[in-house]
Amino acid sequence: MLYDVALLIISLGVILVAAGLFTNGVEWLGRKMGLTEGAVGSILAAVGTAMPETVIPIIAVLFASGESAHDIGIGAILGAPFMLSTIAFFLVGLAAVFYRHKRKEYPWLNADPLVMRRDLGFFLIVYSVAIAASFLPSAGKYASAAFLVAAYIYFVYKTLTDGRECGEDEALAALYFARNKEKPHTGMIITQVVIAFILIIIGAKYFVDGIGRISTLLGVPAFIFSLLVAPVATELPEKVNSFIWIGQSKDTIAMGNLTGAMVFQSSLIPAVGIFLTPWELSPIAILSCVLAIISALAAYIAVRRQGRMDSRLLAGFGGLFYIIFVGAVVSGQIK
Repeated sequence: MLYDVALLIISLGVILVAAGLFTNGVEWLGRKMGLTEGAVGSILAAVGTAMPETVIPIIAVLFASGESAHDIGIGAILGAPFMLSTIAFFLVGLAAVFYRHKRKEYPWLNADPLVMRRDLGFFLIVYSVAIAASFLPSAGKYASAAFLVAAYIYFVYKTLTDGRECGEDEALAALYFARNKEKPHTGMIITQVVIAFILIIIGAKYFVDGIGRISTLLGVPAFIFSLLVAPVATELPEKVNSFIWIGQSKDTIAMGNLTGAMVFQSSLIPAVGIFLTPWELSPIAILSCVLAIISALAAYIAVRRQGRMDSRLLAGFGGLFYIIFVGAVVSGQIK
C-alpha cells in the first residue's frame, strides 16, 4: 500500500511538471501555426491531453478479453466526458476563485463565447447521439458511429476557421527549452511538446496503475473503477493545464481545452466503442451520461443568455452533479 501511495505522488508530480511544459509549448506552437485561440485550446491542447484516457478504452477493447474488458472500455469512454463536464468544470471555476485577486472581471470567465457555444453545442448533439445508439439495432449503431466521425471532422473545420488568432501582440512566457530566444525555432517547440506529451502519458499510466491496485484492494468493481476512478487520473492533464491557463487569464484556451476534449471524447471515441463492443449501457452508465449532458446544457444556456460564464456557477453545478453521481454509486441504488 505504501508503494502504491508513493507511486501516486511521484506520478502526479510528473503530470504536473509535464503539464506546465505542454501548455507553454502548445501556446508557442499555436502562434507559429497562426491558429485561433479556440483551435489551440479545442484541438491542439484538447486532443493532445486526451490521449491518456483515449488509450485506456481502446486497449481494454482490443487487447483484453471477457465481459469485464468491455465494461472497462465502455466505462472509460463514458467516464471521460462525465469527468470533464463535472469535476473539470468545478476545478476551472475554483481556479478563477483562487486567482480572483489578479482577475479584473471576476467572477466572470473571459472566454470567447463563440468558442464555448460552439464546443458545448457540438458536445450536446454528438453525446446524445452516442447515448441513443445504445438503444438502436446494429445498423442504427453503425450509422450513429459514422455520424459521430463526420461530426468531429466538421467540428475541426469550424474550429480552425472561427475565432481570433493568437496574435504576436500577446505576451508569451519564454519557451522552457529555449529561454534565451524571443522567437524559438519550430523544431524546438515541437520537441518540448512531444517530450511533455510523453511524460504526461507515462505519469498518467503509473497514476492509473497505482489507483487500480488500491481499488482492487478496496474491492471496487471494474466498471465503477473505469467510470469513476480512472478518469479522475487520466483527466488530470486537462484539469492542470486549464488551471494554469486560468491563472494566466487565458480563459478561452483554458475552457477550450476542456470543451474541445469533451467533443473529441463524445464523438470519435464512442464511435470506436460502438464499432468494437455491443455498446449496451447499464443504468449507472446512463446516469453518468444524463448528468454530463445536464451539466453541459446548464453551461451552454448560461453562455447563451449572459454572453459569458460565471465561474462560481460553473464550479457549483460541476461539483453538484459529480456529488450526485458518487452518491448514487456509493449507495448502490443504481447499478
